[in-house]
Amino acid sequence: MPSKRLEVAIDERRLSLSNLDKLLYPGAGFTKGHVIDYYTRIAPVLLPHLRDRPLTLKRYPNGVEGGHFYEKRCPSHRPDWVRIAPVWSGRNDGNIDYCVADDLATLVWLANLADLEMHTPLARAPDIETPTLIAFDLDPGPPATIVECSRVALDLREAFDHLGLQAFPKTSGSKGMQVYVPLNTPGVTWDDTKTFALHLAQLLERRARDRVVSDMKKSLRGGKVLVDWSQNDRHKTTVNVYSLRAMDRPTVSTPLTWEEVDQIASTGEPLSFTAPEVLERVERLGDLFAPVQTLKQQLPR
Repeated sequence: MPSKRLEVAIDERRLSLSNLDKLLYPGAGFTKGHVIDYYTRIAPVLLPHLRDRPLTLKRYPNGVEGGHFYEKRCPSHRPDWVRIAPVWSGRNDGNIDYCVADDLATLVWLANLADLEMHTPLARAPDIETPTLIAFDLDPGPPATIVECSRVALDLREAFDHLGLQAFPKTSGSKGMQVYVPLNTPGVTWDDTKTFALHLAQLLERRARDRVVSDMKKSLRGGKVLVDWSQNDRHKTTVNVYSLRAMDRPTVSTPLTWEEVDQIASTGEPLSFTAPEVLERVERLGDLFAPVQTLKQQLPR
């Protein structure tokens, strides 16, 4: 029996949506229709963060319990209005044409492909050699949780205050937390950002060896927070702000205030947000991550 399809028009672009009642988050009763609705409604704040960033798709055609696959090369069956960004790959000895989600129609098309998670690099096309920000990915080793991550995030903030830098925290939507330092200045290289992130991670580790680790070895992470500096690399991607995550519930990588980070650290109460909660939160607070795209800061040398 052929699946039901819904023909829609978005900005004069026609899309054929399928299997809208398919459960992609079975435990939460969250369907593909719900996924498309979330990305449609969050688009006004999400699209500026996706602009010009080559997308690595993480697709879950059979839902979060049915496995996934990554897709770097934009599917050949894409509509002709989906923008692509060619990025040189030494491994492939040629360009890889990535999808770029610059508009609502592309975002809905991706959601219809069950691309639940949006993963992007820290640079924009075509200037892939110039990162626009620095990312610190705080990854807790069990039994540590986002609570321990929040305490390390506050240590990072103290260091940034000393350096005269502003930073912006968000939940990963999974177990941990991420802290972004916007740069948005020309002439910055990956060596600059990775070296800075490594030295800062090592400094935090020296100050608190009982709860912080900068080495990638999994055997060292138990009960500690890995300050993952290695994300600052041309070939790495991180989950984009406002992206869904493939968890039991449709959690979202969500911007936080520093007051909320302090609250998590002091109360020991974890904090996470689902898609409906994020929509309500954005309506109330706006885009807490907006400065990440515009704030210009100089990286300390």
